[in-house]
Amino acid sequence: MELLEKVKETINKYSMLSEGDCVIVGLSGGPDSVCLAVILDKLKKEFNLSLYAVYIDHGLRPDEIENEKGFCREFCDKLGIIFFSESVDVKDYVKQNGMNLQEAARELRYQTYENVAARVHAKKIALGHNADDQAETLLMMLFRGSGRKGLSGIPPVRNLANSEQRSAISVNNNILIIRPLIEIERTEIEDFLNLNSSLITLNSSLPFMVDSSNLKKDYFRNWLRLTVMSELKKRNPSLVRNICRTMDILREEDEYLEVVVTKTLMRLISRKSHDTIELFLSPLQTIERPILRRVLRRAIDATKGLRGISLAHIEDMISLIKTGNSGDRIYLPGDIRVIRDYSILKITSVSPVKIGEYEITPSCEIDIREAGFKIKSLFEEKGQGQDENKYSVLLDAGAMIFPLKVRHRQNGDYFYPHGFGNRKKLQNYFVDEKVPRDERDSVPIIVSGNDIVWIAGYRTDERFKVTEKTEKFLRLIISKCKISR
Repeated sequence: MELLEKVKETINKYSMLSEGDCVIVGLSGGPDSVCLAVILDKLKKEFNLSLYAVYIDHGLRPDEIENEKGFCREFCDKLGIIFFSESVDVKDYVKQNGMNLQEAARELRYQTYENVAARVHAKKIALGHNADDQAETLLMMLFRGSGRKGLSGIPPVRNLANSEQRSAISVNNNILIIRPLIEIERTEIEDFLNLNSSLITLNSSLPFMVDSSNLKKDYFRNWLRLTVMSELKKRNPSLVRNICRTMDILREEDEYLEVVVTKTLMRLISRKSHDTIELFLSPLQTIERPILRRVLRRAIDATKGLRGISLAHIEDMISLIKTGNSGDRIYLPGDIRVIRDYSILKITSVSPVKIGEYEITPSCEIDIREAGFKIKSLFEEKGQGQDENKYSVLLDAGAMIFPLKVRHRQNGDYFYPHGFGNRKKLQNYFVDEKVPRDERDSVPIIVSGNDIVWIAGYRTDERFKVTEKTEKFLRLIISKCKISR
């Protein structure tokens, strides 16, 4: 079958184009993007398309850019495609966002495509990924230990809003990324270009440009393409076609499972912000692992501040859900914490709270809003007031220096736990009491001078206990208040 007809089948199969579409073509000058532009130009009248091509200079190959840009401009002029040349600073973006070079280049490309699409009111961005790219992606994901979703490969059609979830830009949800060559092998593309070279204005010996970085084995995908895939194709000429058939099946199954996940997640979310998501624990515990894995991945992907969690981290989270106890937590890269509470699972990248410094001059009530507490102080007669517990304590005011201070823990803090008597480091006390390390700076420490009076909500100091000689009594009460963010 002629390549044009095969591409039309793919376009119709996935409903990639509609009558009167305005389409942005990602044009690098390489064989895939050149072939894509030629094909879309041939289909322009049939679909009544408006075509624009975008060449992006990443600032990484200065010696080759002018030739590539000139080739692309001349090529577009001959076909009557409006041409845009854009530049991005990938190296600077890497420094600012702490990501690898390829990841940064990809993000900036999508940002650029969206910006141009907005200028020309395009709703489709056509990219030149082909069947070989699909096969290479499956092997890459397999080596990385990906699940079914990763193994389903590059989607033929995808909403731009889902393609670059890490991007800081405001993504237009109506723009679709389409890949008309996704079922075409690389050899077919190159054969097509050689047969149709008269359509292309050349400033090279080939009807397309060759990106020198694609010939280097420094990048994992290049190494895979130039070594592993090359050898596998020698043994099995149908390799790419067979892998793509498998990926089609995986993608169809993945799409079905995603519908199940969407319905499941809708009843799980308790609360969500840009950096925190809380899920009801009870339903989570009953979900089978294959669905639970996807539910957690979807919840994380939908929460901007949590991205970057790997499959291994998902497995750790599942273990916490299935076998953990209330108060247990795991610590993940990027300062992400997963906390199992009594009724919810909280996943957050919000920095742990560290309370400020306050003064207590009884009688008074102070709000420690950043930690969600308030502390009430009052003098009272012995025997008055409420019973003592860890939230309400009665102490010897005569042993104190006023005003008292409220602060977070400090290096070297120690006290004499009431009922224990011996000196103990505050750090060791927190460890013994199993106070999570990310909560320790939010525990109010009430001090008289430099001496700890009360670790609020936990234990008082022996030196300030009420005795028969106590003449002045101080009641301290800690309770919850609304947290201020």
